[in-house]
Amino acid sequence: MTQRELDIFPAFEESHYVVGERSSGLTHGVVMTRPHVVEMILNLAGYIEDRPLHELRLLEPSCGHGAFVSVAASRLIASARRCDVPLDSLGDAIRAVEVDSATLRAAQASVRSSLLGAGVEHKSVEYLVNQWFVCADFLLHPFEERFDFAVGNPPYIRIEQIHRELQNEYRAKYPTLYDRADLYVAFIERSLQLLNPEGRLSFICADRWVNNKYGKVLRRLATTEYSTDTYIKIEDGSPFEEDVSAYPSIFVMRRGEHERTRVYKISGDDALAAQSVVVDVRVGAVSSKIGEVYSEWFKEEEPWTLTGAEHLATLRELEGRFDTLEAGATKVSIGIATGADKVFLVPSDLDIEASRLVPVVMRKDIKLGQIGDAKRSVINTFGSDGKLIDLSKYPKLEAYFLQHEEAIRRRHVAKKSPSWFRTIDKLHADLTGKQKLLIPDIAGATEVALDDGKFYPHHNLYYIASEDWDMEVLGGLLSSRVALFFIWSYATKMRGGYLRFQAQYLRRIRVPRPEALAKELQEAIALAFRERDFQRLDALAQEAYGLDHLPEFDFVDTRE
Repeated sequence: MTQRELDIFPAFEESHYVVGERSSGLTHGVVMTRPHVVEMILNLAGYIEDRPLHELRLLEPSCGHGAFVSVAASRLIASARRCDVPLDSLGDAIRAVEVDSATLRAAQASVRSSLLGAGVEHKSVEYLVNQWFVCADFLLHPFEERFDFAVGNPPYIRIEQIHRELQNEYRAKYPTLYDRADLYVAFIERSLQLLNPEGRLSFICADRWVNNKYGKVLRRLATTEYSTDTYIKIEDGSPFEEDVSAYPSIFVMRRGEHERTRVYKISGDDALAAQSVVVDVRVGAVSSKIGEVYSEWFKEEEPWTLTGAEHLATLRELEGRFDTLEAGATKVSIGIATGADKVFLVPSDLDIEASRLVPVVMRKDIKLGQIGDAKRSVINTFGSDGKLIDLSKYPKLEAYFLQHEEAIRRRHVAKKSPSWFRTIDKLHADLTGKQKLLIPDIAGATEVALDDGKFYPHHNLYYIASEDWDMEVLGGLLSSRVALFFIWSYATKMRGGYLRFQAQYLRRIRVPRPEALAKELQEAIALAFRERDFQRLDALAQEAYGLDHLPEFDFVDTRE
């Protein structure tokens, strides 16, 4: 994690990874997967009773309290009895790994109860429980065997939360731990590596990796060496016993070349839909109400824009005809982070040297596309030469910083740098006087406001500056449903229909070249932008892009 991110976000506890069925964000603990979801994941992997499961091996890399392994054990026993196989010969059939000994004991107790309930003799139960479970760090444990199934729900935790030495060891071992990757990425990589040639991986975990920057190395691995047979997006309802802030998906992968991928959208608490998916997969069909077939999958590091076949075709067509937003002299950036806004964001009439105060705009200052002046400034700790100021030359500012020295020095950037009073980001004062478009980080639609050159943006705003465009014309295009279509295709979907308008997604918006647009069209777009006539902007944008039709897509129209 960068200094900027460490200071913006709350301090992380340096610990081993969170264990169990899944970790809800930064909350340590176990969240259980719903029984019908467990059943579906095992079914999709092909771990079913009418197969000779005694001849196969199942891996669960983070077994938590045993939701998956308990069901798997019951299926294994039923299969062994059907095949008249001695139960004591099943010691190698399951490997359930858990790093935390107390959690492991809870999982063992769950499986023990399941086996005893199935009529397995106590002596055999104890033998199997002792054989099946491994208390170890899955990412570092030396496995000699390979597996026919890998199932479960790997832990969710940012790698920056892990002790530095362990971080380094993981990163050296797993190339997919790229940038600010979540630990589940490495769990997917290793589980895939441990599969037999005909093996299947069936996981439920966060879906961020399929679209965002940190998932690109895993996407390349998944598309070049493996195939995705089934991908299930959980659109609403929780697949977990508790309501957690996660964006989960279920996917089934195998080695080999891509044939076709079934993509489904279901509610996490809809057991009937889960059963329909399993039936589809078994009979080789697709329920059109909840699923689609993708005959072509994504290449290399491409984000998986799983919005529907028609949407993907339109997206690919637009990507092929137009350049990205930053192809010319246009730049997407994020506003300034200070690490201590209560200290660095001050009233504009604060009694310090006026040259150190720069008017700042925050997300809350923008209403219906208009920027209100909150009479607020950010303290600029850098000179026009880009270097940190000599604080002794600004006695009033020095006195103010000394009053708040404890809060300033608590920031990560202050601990790592002798320049204890600097803001995380360097402030470039010349930006204030430039026209720029401001876009909030989280919104239902592309909310664009034009700053004529009065403010410096705060870090909860992205800004776009350009030497190519009339900013009202660009603002109009970016305010349209066409531009939103790109973000909707690429970005993380949040609860309530809101989207993350992060720089990595904004930069992928395609736009026509300014010179390709007729003067009359540009003038009409600019006028509609000034008047906030979004219906007109949507129509004009389709004309600018040469689109006869834009597929329908659901979004919360927060532009009004």
